[in-house]
Amino acid sequence: MKLETENTCTIEGLEEYPLGYTSRGSQTVFRLFAPKATSVDVIIYDEYEHKTGLAFPLEKNEHGIWETLIQDTFYDNWYAYRIDGPEDDPFFEPTEYHIADPRSRHVTSTNHHLQFPKTKIVENNTFDWEGDDYVTPEDPRDLIIYETHIKDMVAHSSAKTFVQGIYNDFREAKVGGIRHLKKLGVNAVEFLPLQKFGYYEPPFNEETDEGVKNTWNPYARNYWGYMTSFFFAPETIYASDASLEPGQVVGNSTKAASELKSLVKALHKEEISVIMDVVYNHASHYDLNPLKYTAKDHYFRLDEMGNYLNDSWTGNDIDTSQKHARELIVESVKHWMKEYHIDGFRFDLAGIIDWETIDLIKEEARKINPDVILIAEPWGGDYKPAGFSDHDWACWNDKIRNGFKGYHPKESKGFIFGETDPNLSRFGIENLLRGTLESGEHGLFNHSGHSVNYLESHDGYTLGDYIRIALDHSKADTVFEDKRTLTSLSEKEGKIAKLAALSLFVSQGIAMMHAGQEWARSKMIQDPAGIDPKNGMLDHDSYNKDNETNWLNFNEISLNKSLFEYYKGLIDLRLDAPALRKAAPDEINFKVYNDPLHITFSIDGKSSGDMYDYFVSLNASKEHAYEIILPDGYWEIVVNPDKAGSSTIQSVEKSMIVPATSGVVLRKLRVS
Repeated sequence: MKLETENTCTIEGLEEYPLGYTSRGSQTVFRLFAPKATSVDVIIYDEYEHKTGLAFPLEKNEHGIWETLIQDTFYDNWYAYRIDGPEDDPFFEPTEYHIADPRSRHVTSTNHHLQFPKTKIVENNTFDWEGDDYVTPEDPRDLIIYETHIKDMVAHSSAKTFVQGIYNDFREAKVGGIRHLKKLGVNAVEFLPLQKFGYYEPPFNEETDEGVKNTWNPYARNYWGYMTSFFFAPETIYASDASLEPGQVVGNSTKAASELKSLVKALHKEEISVIMDVVYNHASHYDLNPLKYTAKDHYFRLDEMGNYLNDSWTGNDIDTSQKHARELIVESVKHWMKEYHIDGFRFDLAGIIDWETIDLIKEEARKINPDVILIAEPWGGDYKPAGFSDHDWACWNDKIRNGFKGYHPKESKGFIFGETDPNLSRFGIENLLRGTLESGEHGLFNHSGHSVNYLESHDGYTLGDYIRIALDHSKADTVFEDKRTLTSLSEKEGKIAKLAALSLFVSQGIAMMHAGQEWARSKMIQDPAGIDPKNGMLDHDSYNKDNETNWLNFNEISLNKSLFEYYKGLIDLRLDAPALRKAAPDEINFKVYNDPLHITFSIDGKSSGDMYDYFVSLNASKEHAYEIILPDGYWEIVVNPDKAGSSTIQSVEKSMIVPATSGVVLRKLRVS
């Protein structure tokens, strides 16, 4: 940078430039929306650690945007804004700190709850994508999504990595990361947040200079990442040059961007779609979040006193109906698609997002990739999955989760446990299997392509732990000494886990599973620092634990090898059998048996392009085996109580017995 640079001027036509910084030729334009500010200067630093730098004043236009054009470029330097404004206006948040740009595409920060972020100025994209394009099916029901925290799959020694940063480790691991996804056979990965977030919370039980006292999180970490600080910048703590040591600087280089792009490219080469979990319902609450200090009243929902509203239960709610908030969200989605080749997005607490923004996201994203994957978590403020379906979005289906599993392991056991929910009749269970269609009992969706079916996610107990507690309530409050013994399923637990998996993978719609579900992974709290009074107990909210509570131990697969192979076989079968995921509703015909816990149905594979017809029987009875009567002809068993796959196990005709707590899938080549 030329330190003598002082040539700044205001010119006409800056409104054509986007917010943030733009370098063109030998000029740089800075633009910041801060309508209540009384003065704004951009400070340019030679080094991130520098406290002072060159200051250039910005001028405010009639739209509340501060802007300037400087006759120089500043590649590989940093900048932040010095913002002055009214001290007594509750709708403006003053600060003595310099504030990074809300549109930062790369952020350098300090490992501290305030982060002290600065925007790094980088040259335009020079990454070699080698012809890479989006990997998205035309029909989203062809997806089998594996939801995971990116670090969970590479942090444990069993993942066998080269310890070269999380992005690189996921790409290069010999056991975890991409290698495990390929071994299992899924075709999509959904990463918990990768946008720059507030990893550090204020120190536990200490009041900060800002008057915040953390009484809720002894770990003082937000491991999962649901506290977005910058919506256009990648998380730098996963880069190869990162450190998690308190006080250390992260993001001095741009390795986070190049390494994340390399990971996306590698996943695409394996025909694996990349879905990002994004948090546009609220922003990070305890750091120097730029949205708060630039235009609080234009980005957040506030009460009449200027206090943050909090339907998200995370400290604040973004007001997506406001022009600049809506534009930020839409431009952020477009940025990740264009710059990082992201195939789709899962929107956290999307019930807070207004319909106009929902439609605009869909419209703009489909211009870039007509098959973009858009998935809503359809609650937060409002519960409106049917509304998302009306707007042609897919949604997490909590009805199928609660119907099959229940909503509490002590108070509400679902179908797989041989329990009958008084609010869910046999017809209701049948509708879950059809795609939870709006036309049926407890229906939500216009068609099954909007239903993201799942039994486990990052929230709540793992499915394995849910089963363990449901069968033995004392396990919810037990301190365990040996995780391997805990993880190893009993015969009864194993049967229920397999019935759960089969129920999920024969349901119409999009299938999603969570990392480790395939071997009934347990989240037993493992606290090496000795700060958690629940150490050794089962965890249902592990958002703050960057340790082996969350990290996947791939050695545990051997403890429940039969279940792991069963999942592999079901995934193989589902991808091989389009009728199991996208049959027409009238092609699914249920048989009437006396026991409402015995659900049996046939599927005509014609409309889905499947060469087979199918016969499925799910027997959730805890005690009784049942005989099923088969339609005429010889049927191939592809799933029995022990095995699953796309290969024939044996052939039968006329009838067969389905044992208690188990299921079968049969198929027959359809004759035209």
